[in-house]
Amino acid sequence: MKDTFTLGGDLTVHRLGFGAMRLTGKGVWGPPENPAEARALLRRAVELGVEFIDTADSYGPEVSERLIGDSLTPYLPALVIATKGGLVRGGPGQWSPDGRPEHLRKALEGSLKRLRLDRIDLYQLHRIDPKVPMSESLGTLADLQREGKIRHLGVSNFSVNELRKARELVEVVSVQNRYSVVDRQSDDVVDECARLGVAFIPWFPLGAGDLSAGKAVETVAARRGLTAHQVALAWLLQRADNVLPIPGTSSVQHLEENLAAAQVVLTAEDVKELNGKK
Repeated sequence: MKDTFTLGGDLTVHRLGFGAMRLTGKGVWGPPENPAEARALLRRAVELGVEFIDTADSYGPEVSERLIGDSLTPYLPALVIATKGGLVRGGPGQWSPDGRPEHLRKALEGSLKRLRLDRIDLYQLHRIDPKVPMSESLGTLADLQREGKIRHLGVSNFSVNELRKARELVEVVSVQNRYSVVDRQSDDVVDECARLGVAFIPWFPLGAGDLSAGKAVETVAARRGLTAHQVALAWLLQRADNVLPIPGTSSVQHLEENLAAAQVVLTAEDVKELNGKK
């Protein structure tokens, strides 16, 4: 199992990153209850060796990006900040796609300002807007890339067929989908990304799915003296070398527990049980 992955051929990061969605208020809306704690959490993540932080302009909205910019600049050279555009918020828990070129350009400019960057290392289309052709949305991001405002492009919530169509338009270095040991609907996307040498970034690492798989996580965790999150993250890291999990938390204790999963090696028996094989 490899400890690192190289995005786009030139950005090498430790595979276990940090997802910054939860550094916001309830329903991913508004500021966190304690902004100082959120900033301290981000700094602690970097102290512990996190080199890949994922966020989006819609988290808050704008709150997560602003916290990162306020907390971590000047950025360490090895730190890669990934963000996303293409979703708008109407309120807590409300998400709507907006892939119009004018929106994406405005979203990117806002992210640059909040993150205090001249160029986004990895900018991802958050979701396909059914009202806008993919070619228009990705074409706008390609234009911004040519302008030097984006280093690499990624996509999120994409199927294998959508990924193949996207790769006809732009160079895609990552796909970010919901995926976990208990929610494997993107199994084919993981495999396709591995075949292509593209990063797969799973979000919601424990997920909600097959209860028997969830019980297996608890069983393995108890047997190994680990937390359920550590088992779930270790499974993701061993699933394929192109998988870059981004567990999120608002607790320093949970952050440290999650990052310790990078040192966990599941046995063949563990993996067999987690995969539902007797």
